[in-house]
Amino acid sequence: MSAQRILIVEDDAAIADFVQTALKRENFETELVKRGDMVLARVEASLPDLVLLDLMLPGMDGLEVCRALRLRPQYIPIIMLTAKDDDVDKVVGLEIGADDYITKPFKIRELIARIHAILRLAKHSADSTARILRFDSLEINIDSRTVTRDGKIIDLSPKEFELLALLASNPRRVYSRQTILENLWGGDFPGGTRTVDVHIQRLRQKIEPEPDKPRFLVTVRSIGYKFNP
Repeated sequence: MSAQRILIVEDDAAIADFVQTALKRENFETELVKRGDMVLARVEASLPDLVLLDLMLPGMDGLEVCRALRLRPQYIPIIMLTAKDDDVDKVVGLEIGADDYITKPFKIRELIARIHAILRLAKHSADSTARILRFDSLEINIDSRTVTRDGKIIDLSPKEFELLALLASNPRRVYSRQTILENLWGGDFPGGTRTVDVHIQRLRQKIEPEPDKPRFLVTVRSIGYKFNP
C-alpha cells in the first residue's frame, strides 16, 4: 500500500523541519509549502491525503486557504496549526471546515495521533459506498433516510434526520447554532437558534442510550454542537 501524503503549510523553517522529520519517521510522504497562495496549486498537482495548515502565512492566511479548499469538490482533511490560543480563531477555523485544531507549542505525538485519527475517519467515509454511517450501535442510512439503533428503526421527523445527517457526516466538526439554522431552515426562521436546541434535545431522546449524558450529540459550550464518533 502506498504511503499517505501530507502537505505541510508552514513558513517557520524550524517547525516545518521538525514536523516533516517526525512524519517521515511515521512513514508518511510529505511536501512543504511556505506560502498560503501556493497551496491550491500544490493540491491540484499532487492531491494530498491531509493538509497541516498554519494560520499565519504570507500571501494568503490559513483561514482563507481553508475556505478555498472547502470549495473544492473533493474533500481533504485539514488540521490547523497556529501559535494563536484564541477561541475566536479556533471557532472560525472549525466553522469554515477545519477538521481539527492544535495550538503551538504542541507535542509531536499528540499531532501524529490526531493525524491518524482523522485519516481513519476519512477512510471510513470513503469506504461507505452506500452512504451508511455506522457508529457503535447507531446506523444512519443517508440514501434511505433511515436511522437504527441496535437494529431497531428510530422514527425521526424530516428535520431531525437532516440535523443528524449534517452532524454525523462531519464527525467532530463544530457547528454553531446559526450555521445549523442556515443549513436546515435557511436562516430565516421565527424560532431562531432556539429551534436548533429543541431539535437537538428531541434527537438525544431518540438516539442516545442516556439522553442526559449524550454520547453522540455533544454540546460545545458557547458555540453549538458536534457529533462525537
